[in-house]
Amino acid sequence: MKQFTIQKNDAGARLDRFVSKAAPLLPPSLAQKYIRLKRIKVNGKGSTRDARLVFGDTVEMYVNDEFFDAPREENAFLRIGDPSLDIVFEDENLLLLNKPAGVLCHSDGGFDYSTLIARVQAYMYQKREWNPKEENAFAPALCNRIDRNTQGIVIAAKNAEALRIVNEKIKLREIDKYYLAVALGRPPRARGRLEGFLFKDAKRNQVFLSENQVVGSQFAATEYRVLKSKGELSLLECRLLTGRTHQIRAQLARAGCAILGDGKYGSERENRKYGESSQLLCSYRLKFAFATDAGALAYLNGREFRLKEVDFVTKYFGCTTDSIVV
Repeated sequence: MKQFTIQKNDAGARLDRFVSKAAPLLPPSLAQKYIRLKRIKVNGKGSTRDARLVFGDTVEMYVNDEFFDAPREENAFLRIGDPSLDIVFEDENLLLLNKPAGVLCHSDGGFDYSTLIARVQAYMYQKREWNPKEENAFAPALCNRIDRNTQGIVIAAKNAEALRIVNEKIKLREIDKYYLAVALGRPPRARGRLEGFLFKDAKRNQVFLSENQVVGSQFAATEYRVLKSKGELSLLECRLLTGRTHQIRAQLARAGCAILGDGKYGSERENRKYGESSQLLCSYRLKFAFATDAGALAYLNGREFRLKEVDFVTKYFGCTTDSIVV
């Protein structure tokens, strides 16, 4: 329990707003609950969230100590009342999550409790599957990342062994990742392979492609096939053979069929015409294809997981993924 005496600068403040400053990591929904249950009292009595505090009042808060800590990236999960995860698959080792477009996998600096990793940690903390006070080093972690404005499946590890194995399998390319993209135009062939050397300009957060290797560049390769066409738009399935930053976006743009909505590599004029402000790209299918020992995760070998419904597929092609992918 922590006790506060209201000073002149807090006099007149609503109780719930004072609580949000005193315990910055306490989720608003939980704060309201604690006020209602009289775990937060004023002058030893229950109160209401909109009660105005008076100079000299005593506020007692029967709240766990961690909620009073200063906000940091590693404790952002405490602020989340409802993690709102779209779970594709879950067991004791892994979570496969459908990350919405617009959500960051990790914070891009500072305190951000809306990231996917913060939601994962909040989910596991609230389920009592993980408590940082009981761990020496491990925290639930994402094994792969996708761009902020890209939707799709992200793997989260629930324990250190699963994290080690999945990271190793990604490095060995024993987890196949497939994307759907709506492209303006279509590639010269119905299926093919895009290759090149990719160089990242960190300051501009943009990549550039060349046929020849230059200092700092990395080889990038993507297989693709055209699934459906409608007017000037094509629905492509892309399989990553390497995992470079903005790989699919840059390679399709260089092939003359940029992704609709992509403001960095595509056409702003075309994006405005269709009313799209972020790339129509989704990591919709994942397959565990272990060629080497997978230890505790061997049971996943050969299993495939897919998003059956992708909004932009329905919007532009009027179908689900089941009806177009074989």
